Amino acid sequence: MLLSALEIIIGLVILVWSAGLFVDGAAGVARSLGMPTLLVGMIVVGFGTSAPEMSVGVLSALQGNPGIALGNAYGSNIANIALILGVTALISPIIIRSQVLKKELPILLVITFLAYYHLQDGQITMIEGATELVVLVFVFAWMILQGRKETVQADTLETAVEEEFEQVMAAKAWSLLIVGLVLLAVSSRMLVWASVNIAHSFGVSDLIIGLTVIAIGTSLPELAASFTAVRKGEHDLAVGNVIGSNLFNILGVVGLAGVIHPMPVPAEVVSRDWIIMFALTVLLLVIGYRKNVNGEKNISRLGGGLLVAIYIGYILYLIASVVQNNG
Repeated sequence: MLLSALEIIIGLVILVWSAGLFVDGAAGVARSLGMPTLLVGMIVVGFGTSAPEMSVGVLSALQGNPGIALGNAYGSNIANIALILGVTALISPIIIRSQVLKKELPILLVITFLAYYHLQDGQITMIEGATELVVLVFVFAWMILQGRKETVQADTLETAVEEEFEQVMAAKAWSLLIVGLVLLAVSSRMLVWASVNIAHSFGVSDLIIGLTVIAIGTSLPELAASFTAVRKGEHDLAVGNVIGSNLFNILGVVGLAGVIHPMPVPAEVVSRDWIIMFALTVLLLVIGYRKNVNGEKNISRLGGGLLVAIYIGYILYLIASVVQNNG
């Protein structure tokens, strides 16, 4: 038990660190191959922070632990909105542009409904997983096209990428990419193995472990990215990072896991976790229409406090359900 707990801590630390190496390497390789800076920015801000969820989801599917893959994806989405944006807004209110409210959040809502359609029959088939991956490609392409049209956003991303990756040469980038990928695989195996052991020891389902410990751990890159973005005054990147990560978790993480191994869906994923994820997405849309004294739409400290309170209540509910089931 103690060994498994230690392995979870070590696995999470290596997972988050290796995700950073992997993203640095991926961005450097993309630039060395002549890809547009904006596309590199999308890789860093969107795909990059979801690398831990992806690696855990793939390994869970390969090892026959679909509960961890589902719990990690949907639990991370819940944590991204309620915990990450909530804590960030408590520190500094987050300004939201109308672009996010009119286009990106509604797309996330539509994708959330697609997730429900695939979940409600009690399983995610290989065809449904493949469908989610195809939708992800279209959404990603749309985001790139929109980014090219939005010159302010493009300049912000390009400046951030230039500052972050200016010194990464091609040889170093490939080294970072390979090392990061290997460490992601190793740390994910440690994390999944230890989590399953603890779940079995306490009589807790893989789903609960995925929704709590692993979901919070794999959301640490989103927390770091959001803090950094708000500190630099780049509020769009903070919100966009969460939206992009949630889209990738629903379509990429679950889709890829479903293609690797068809997954049974526990009933509580639909009746509890999907509802919380959907409600938080709607709440984020509603809170985003709140204007501050300057007439800007933002997530205020009050809104951030509400989001954090919801997350605490959700975690307490999960703990209570475990206690009740084991009682």
